[in-house]
Amino acid sequence: MSPTNRTVVVTGIGATTPLGGDVASTWEGLIAGRSGVKPLEQDWAADQAVRIAAPVAVDPSEVIPRPQARRLDRSAQFALIAAKEAWADAGFTAKAGDDPAVDPDRLGAVIASGIGGVTTLLDQYDVLKEKGVRRVSPHTVPMLMPNGPSANVGLAVGARAGVHTPVSACASGAEAIGYGIEMIRTGRADVVVAGGTEAAIHPLPIAAFGNMMAMSKNNDDPQGASRPYDVARDGFVLGEGSGVVVLESAEHAAKRGARVYAEAVGQGISADAHDIVQPEPEGRGISHALQNLMDRTDLDAAEIVHVNAHATSTPAGDVAELKALRKVFGDDVDHMAVSATKSMTGHLLGGAGGVETVATVLALYHRLAPPTINVENLDPEAEAAADVVRGEARKLPVDGRIAALNDSFGFGGHNVVLAFRTV
Repeated sequence: MSPTNRTVVVTGIGATTPLGGDVASTWEGLIAGRSGVKPLEQDWAADQAVRIAAPVAVDPSEVIPRPQARRLDRSAQFALIAAKEAWADAGFTAKAGDDPAVDPDRLGAVIASGIGGVTTLLDQYDVLKEKGVRRVSPHTVPMLMPNGPSANVGLAVGARAGVHTPVSACASGAEAIGYGIEMIRTGRADVVVAGGTEAAIHPLPIAAFGNMMAMSKNNDDPQGASRPYDVARDGFVLGEGSGVVVLESAEHAAKRGARVYAEAVGQGISADAHDIVQPEPEGRGISHALQNLMDRTDLDAAEIVHVNAHATSTPAGDVAELKALRKVFGDDVDHMAVSATKSMTGHLLGGAGGVETVATVLALYHRLAPPTINVENLDPEAEAAADVVRGEARKLPVDGRIAALNDSFGFGGHNVVLAFRTV
């Protein structure tokens, strides 16, 4: 099939997060303004400066059979759970080839992870040191590979058009979804399973992030620790989980009578070229990504009524993002309801873009923007730059087509903005 510029839609969504083991419970938690952050109860946490995190609400051991789980890193387990939910939600009853509704040669999978199988790598190194060579699992390499989650999802659904793994730190999940959109738009595939996953709640990542002063040390108030835009914000809270969507060409979806959640309008991408960890303080790279999105799509700023912000609860990053929105959209920002859902889920690193895409799509579908919790004293710079949804969920306009953005940024200066629109 020759390259085209086909319309792409979202027909399935799946998630396992700190708020719930599926989409319904996660969405309920987001709208209710419930925090998934908890004290770390593992023995190793006692010596850590950071002793809080946001683990998944439903452990994968309750969902995946033990023999299969032993061959999968925790990040791949999350991805498989979310992908299977999204696949079924899209109306597919079996893997491609067995389900006549999808051709395996026209099906892709793009699942990202910022860190990959870090828990497998570190745990198996401990096994090597403590128990010897012969006790190291023969499954270690396919478990620790960053492409392990994507490969396992591709195997589960029977994808043969391409299986890919973007790795762009905390922008990885969004970049995967943008890659999936382009696979369909340019004619490489009719259907793509795309999203992000992460499982990094482990002593080494916790210690490393803590020592670089990136994470909140508000151990005495776990549920209030992630506080984007608050003057007392002191860093992100590490979360885990996965969010996955089924993307499909509008023509393919219509042919099989699929329900459509939203149109996937497109993506904007840029890089800061500023610092390996610090965001460019004026948000210039973010502005370029936003402008790139507007230049590459037919999106009108007047349509955009909601933004699921990256907003990790760091002093530098939160306001830079809002400044970029104001720089690109001017007064149009005044009618954009900005939500920072990491206040509830924590920061899922490479999984964030996937989970927050699910939240963004549902916000449009239900015309309801989740709140940003824990904002007791709104930063004056944030208040001047944008309209942050606080306290409780906010209704979005009920008439006409509306659009929403999902922002994701990562160490290394990666910037990805995704846009979705009602149909």
